[in-house]
Amino acid sequence: MNNSTKLKLKPVVFHHFSRKPYALFSVLKREVTVGVLSVATITTASAAITLSDVRPIPAGRIDTVVLNSAEVTASRAPLAAQVAARQVTTLSRADIAAAGVTSVNDVLKLAAGVDVRQRGGFGIQTDISIDGGTFDQITLLVNGVPINNPQTGHNAADFPVNVSDIDHIEILQGAASRIFGSQAFSGAINIVTKPLGDALYLKTEGGSYGTFRNESRSSHHWGSFDMTLSRSTQRSDGAVENGDYMTNKVFWTGRLRLPRFVLKSQTSALWNDFGANTFYSAAYPNQWEATRRFMVALQGEWSGRIHLSPQLNWARNVDHFQLIRGTKKAENFHRGNVLNSGLNAWTDWAAGRTLLGVELRYEDIQSSNLGLPVDSSKFVRVHGQRNSFYTHRDHRTNTSLFLEHTLVLNHWTFSAGVMGQTNTSVRGGLRFYPGVDVAYRPMQSLKLFASFNRSMRLPTFTDLYYKSPTQEGNKDLKAEENSSFRVGADYVLKGFKAQASAFYNRGSHMIDWVMRSPTDKFHATSFDLDNVGVSLQMDADFRVLLGQHQPLERFAVSYAYIHQHRRDGAAYFKSNYALEYLRHKLVLRLSHNIYKQLGADWSLRVQRREGNYLVYENHKSTGQLHPYGTHALLDLKLKWDAKNWTAYVDMSNLTATRYFDLGNVRQPGFVVMAGADIRLNDFNFVRKVFGRP
Repeated sequence: MNNSTKLKLKPVVFHHFSRKPYALFSVLKREVTVGVLSVATITTASAAITLSDVRPIPAGRIDTVVLNSAEVTASRAPLAAQVAARQVTTLSRADIAAAGVTSVNDVLKLAAGVDVRQRGGFGIQTDISIDGGTFDQITLLVNGVPINNPQTGHNAADFPVNVSDIDHIEILQGAASRIFGSQAFSGAINIVTKPLGDALYLKTEGGSYGTFRNESRSSHHWGSFDMTLSRSTQRSDGAVENGDYMTNKVFWTGRLRLPRFVLKSQTSALWNDFGANTFYSAAYPNQWEATRRFMVALQGEWSGRIHLSPQLNWARNVDHFQLIRGTKKAENFHRGNVLNSGLNAWTDWAAGRTLLGVELRYEDIQSSNLGLPVDSSKFVRVHGQRNSFYTHRDHRTNTSLFLEHTLVLNHWTFSAGVMGQTNTSVRGGLRFYPGVDVAYRPMQSLKLFASFNRSMRLPTFTDLYYKSPTQEGNKDLKAEENSSFRVGADYVLKGFKAQASAFYNRGSHMIDWVMRSPTDKFHATSFDLDNVGVSLQMDADFRVLLGQHQPLERFAVSYAYIHQHRRDGAAYFKSNYALEYLRHKLVLRLSHNIYKQLGADWSLRVQRREGNYLVYENHKSTGQLHPYGTHALLDLKLKWDAKNWTAYVDMSNLTATRYFDLGNVRQPGFVVMAGADIRLNDFNFVRKVFGRP
């Protein structure tokens, strides 16, 4: 019989908590007791750091700080959420459980400043953006590992994880290049998975449009090593015309914990086949696409006087597109590789915490359309295709250097840094993108924020090269640049929290696809664009505020407003992305008990989108534009939550509202899904099932 030994670190007891800036960070990977308060200290992070919930400072002493067991990505070096210098938004496990969703993309619809646009239902063909930006202008991460696709941001939102894998989702709004690197133009979204979770989890559901989904997840723990493995299969006839799909996911994580070193790894595979209704043009509604994504990542954490956090990850993206399904017309094949390596090194000293970092990213594309033509002798055969070849190729190498310093003084936190960036595809040598964040805590429950950050984004290979009967790229596009100003406030009490923010983003060389006349194709172009907006959020936990013996559980409301101003650029007939933003977004959510374990979760989203879609009749353009306008969607989830299992019914769009959210695709009306899951927490039983002693 194997005897596992769990490392027990001796706690450190402080009878007086020093106001020195370094005192907050002087103990790593250890339990800290302040007076009679026991709190968890800062743990180390991956090369790209994670965010965390804000927790209230206990009453009685302003200089007593509660540190979460996770870090925050408000700076490149990890900080406890309570002292972070930048505002973040967290969708917790409770938010996700109450949302009645089947995909990560549906979860993100709950965040006021996040725009989620989909051509089909159930999270397929989805574009995600932040604060009036575009789907190419954010960094998407899983456990701090970037999953962006340099071919196109259209496929970046194919998250390799299942909803049951997620512990929480963290959203950092505004320019974030000095934290996440060059592509974090208007913000970042980080999916943080459960470190262990249930020993065994099984789920199945089905419903409208012949949709069926099954999912399984298992966790295992042996001494200092633990791992999780999940898989899912989902298929549907499609909620819109030519919206059928089949998708499969596999996701694995492993973690080895030693006294001074932690090694984390994750591997994922994703297979998608779907009818791409009007993906590039409503003149061709019968488009089709198949995508494959494979990823491997290693992250290390070494704790010492100088803390080292290396990261290495590789991703391969494969794409097969047909403009007319089942034919060779405008058929495209793409295969891309991204190799990313980075190292953060930081130390704590009398003047605060100082970090130095470096990141090297290599991006490669082989394609039948994207890139520069290659000699026929260097053509590469497309795997699985008899007479198809990759005839074009391009690649680029991006090098980023990071310098950051953070100082915590009593009620204040200051964080300043800069990214120096150079890319083989961009002239001009090393360019610098600085940022400064300040937080002030005037009282135990209130924190105020202010920040200025600059960022950049390289055009995707699609922006540069794509050519079809309906679109034309532009090889002369420059890198986008953004100057982001933000102010905000967090107010947290027991059972209640509120958040407010305002921003001004000044963008240069902003990339969009526009038509210059009603009969034109879409051209990749650029112009200068400003975004101004405000966001308000409030969350009340009635079980804490009113007690357990009443039916109300939780109420949350959030609202976002955005206004755009285009500073220059040629006249256009229609924008396809950048100028089609959400001017208003209101989200109301209510959870309550009905009878015993039966509960209900309500969600109301009201959105007004700027811009217009081009009206088609019989797959022919009428040359007329119609505004997207305003629509409201009411969703309801009923669930019976027992100890080890849950049965539920998800009802989306109860009023059967038909609306247009992207292009000329009319979104479905009422959709219902029903399912059940079972959770088993006996790890010994699971070990026996898998043949472990």
